[in-house]
Parts: sequence; structure tokens; C-alpha cells
Amino acid sequence: MTIGTVAGGRMMMVVHGWLEKIRDINRKYATPRITMSRTVKFVLLMLRLYLIVLVILLGYKFWTMLQ
Repeated sequence: MTIGTVAGGRMMMVVHGWLEKIRDINRKYATPRITMSRTVKFVLLMLRLYLIVLVILLGYKFWTMLQ
């Protein structure tokens, strides 16, 4: 065994531990515990659309600067 394989194995264990923690958190919060009114759902939808538009504008700006 070399130092590289030992360090690589240790890093894989650390990454695997992080992934397990993320999976546990995702399982815990997979289902919402509160009910949302129609107004809240509408506002969240508008925020989501706003963020999509911002990402598209950012991509467009990046694309035009490259040309």
C-alpha cells in the first residue's frame, strides 16, 4: 500500500459519510409537515419562476460576453 491509496481510501470514507448524512436529511424532510395555503403556493411558484428568469438572463449575459 502506498500513501496515495491510504489517503484516497480515507477520503472516500469521508465523502461516503457526508453522502449518508445528506441522504438522512433528505429522508427526514421528504414530506412537508405543514400545510400551505393557495396564496403561499402561488407566491412560491412566482419566486421559482423569478429565479428561472434570473438564471436565463445570467446565462444570456454570459453567452453574449463570450461572443
